Amino acid sequence: AQARTMKGRFTTLDVRAVLPDIRNRCIGLRVANVYDIDSKTYLIKLSRPDEKLVVLIESGIRIHTTDFEWPKNAFPSSFSMKLRKHIQSRRLVKIEQLGVDRIVDMQFGSGEAAYHVIVELYDRGNIALTDCEYVILNLLRVRTDADQDVRFAVRERYPIEAARQPEALMSEEKLRELLATAKEGDSLKRFLNPHFMFGPAVIEHSLQQVGFPLDTKLGTNVDVTADVHRILTALSHAETYLQDAGTKSMKGYVVQKQQQTVQMADIATTTELLTYEEFHPMLFCQHEAKPRVEFDTFNQAVDNFFSKLGSQKLDMKQLQQEKSAMKRLDNVKKDHEKRVVELRKAQDTDAYKAQLIECNVDLVDRAILVMRNLVAHAVDWTEMGQMIKEAQAQGDPVAKAIKTLRLDVNKFTMLLTEPFLGDSDEEEEEEDALSSSRKSKSKAKGTVVDIDLDLSAHANARSFYDQKRFAAKKEHKTLEASGKAMKAAEKKTRQALKEVAVTTSIRKARKVFWFEKFLWFISSENYLVIGGRDSQQNELIVKRHLRPGDVYVHADLHGATSCIVKNPSGSPIPPKTLHEAGSMAVCNSAAWDARIVTSAWWVHHDQVSKMAPTGEYLTTGAFMVRGKRNFLPPTQLAVGFAVLFRVDDSCVEKHLHERQSRVAELLDDLEVAGEEEAIALESDEEEQIECRLLCCMSTHIDIVFVG
Repeated sequence: AQARTMKGRFTTLDVRAVLPDIRNRCIGLRVANVYDIDSKTYLIKLSRPDEKLVVLIESGIRIHTTDFEWPKNAFPSSFSMKLRKHIQSRRLVKIEQLGVDRIVDMQFGSGEAAYHVIVELYDRGNIALTDCEYVILNLLRVRTDADQDVRFAVRERYPIEAARQPEALMSEEKLRELLATAKEGDSLKRFLNPHFMFGPAVIEHSLQQVGFPLDTKLGTNVDVTADVHRILTALSHAETYLQDAGTKSMKGYVVQKQQQTVQMADIATTTELLTYEEFHPMLFCQHEAKPRVEFDTFNQAVDNFFSKLGSQKLDMKQLQQEKSAMKRLDNVKKDHEKRVVELRKAQDTDAYKAQLIECNVDLVDRAILVMRNLVAHAVDWTEMGQMIKEAQAQGDPVAKAIKTLRLDVNKFTMLLTEPFLGDSDEEEEEEDALSSSRKSKSKAKGTVVDIDLDLSAHANARSFYDQKRFAAKKEHKTLEASGKAMKAAEKKTRQALKEVAVTTSIRKARKVFWFEKFLWFISSENYLVIGGRDSQQNELIVKRHLRPGDVYVHADLHGATSCIVKNPSGSPIPPKTLHEAGSMAVCNSAAWDARIVTSAWWVHHDQVSKMAPTGEYLTTGAFMVRGKRNFLPPTQLAVGFAVLFRVDDSCVEKHLHERQSRVAELLDDLEVAGEEEAIALESDEEEQIECRLLCCMSTHIDIVFVG
């Protein structure tokens, strides 16, 4: 089977499936701004009161709404500026697909004031800005369509009528003629895909539904003559899927691929890494056995798929780095193991050679004597070698044992065998310690042993025993060093795995609450308090957000913010919340810089109006307050910052009522303590009663008034 590549762009089915989701969410919203991520990707920010959405367009690839925060260019491109100029503050009136092509037409505004943003999602892609008559005002990429003799450029008309229109499914006879042109062994899905608009995934799903196996081959699994009707039935199913896709919102499925990743604990372990491979608006037969993620809408599936591509690339990079780190560690282990094996092998070899010399001590001494005589008579090395060959030809046992001459290092090589092999049980037990391959080699051919001319046979044997002991010491030191080296290598590998930890560059955007554009905080009794940052926001919060039951808090200081304590229940607001709201009003005024301790005041919502007395005028952010003002105690100039954590929507029920009013809890504790002390007071004397009452009273006052 051929390796599957990751899906990277929309098919016709995807375009039809995503548009209902975009229509349901975006129609009627106004364009707030336009941003560009790169030269091909743009964000259109749409908004209406209490709602904001972002449509992401990538030329030639995709279009969908996004809930993620994408990195924007610091300076907008000329194309972004052109889009801002023409569509900013206009409503999105219509979004539709042109025919069955992968072209999306977005209309902003209506009538003669309408503008169209046309997005091409095929080939290299394109984005065109046109007026109401489809005359191109700006274009992402100028091109010429040679097949239709159409030039796409500014001041040319965009040919919307040239879009591919739906066609009736071909007849059985035409399908048979088409299949006759195919080569034997070709994939049926790959052959049909260029001739139909359904896409390879839909075609493969439809073929499996009518009984064809996965990756059907022409001539192998398909008889062109007998199976034409089944193929036509599959294509009819595919056409039905395509037609149904644009009529309703569909679920989304992201098919995943399993990758092996490496982790370091006390030992290396492997775990599975699931990466995104494909996205589809329906679950196809070929994907039922694969791991997948299901989403409520296809738009969410596409948004999550592409938002994870960046982090997925980092995951794959991390995977490669982990494998590289583990490979280095494995190489260190293998290197140390190899060195230890070689040292043990050298010990066995040296011991064996020493034993061979001891077994052939007479032969070795005679050979040493012969070689010394030849050297003493200053025989030429070449002539010496010729003399040894002649002696070997005559059957001399000493000459036969001499293999090569190494007179440059004062040595010669002998081929020695074990003359008493198998003569005694003791020798057999000694031979059992040797490998079977070495024993067979010794029996058949013997072993090559270097003999030093300066030493006797026994001294040569002792030399090999010394080499064995030296190798044993070296093995011991190597094992000790290996332990330290392995610990250092494992530590370095763990550090390397920590350093390649992945951080996602694209994160999901948090939903911003309506009050976050103002100064705001949650009081000790869980009341929302908001205040204006400037005179325009002061005007806005009173006109739009001051409701019956709310309280207006202000201070008679220059620059003091207008605060509102939201009170949807209408119950009396506790003094501590009013005092905290007053602190907010005073701290956001000229008193902060002047370090003046003063008081704020509060009134009910119906005492605040924008109606000035006759002959007077109220500026922006100024209001008329009628009736009694309720002054609060002087406040300290102290503010703080808090970090709030928002739980996931699925966990909200588990955390209900966790944030209780601190003052209410203390008052409840005080009430319980008061009841317990009241029981104890019955047996106390009168002086003790007065002391305890004073103690309880002071505690109550501290709780209520100290802020």
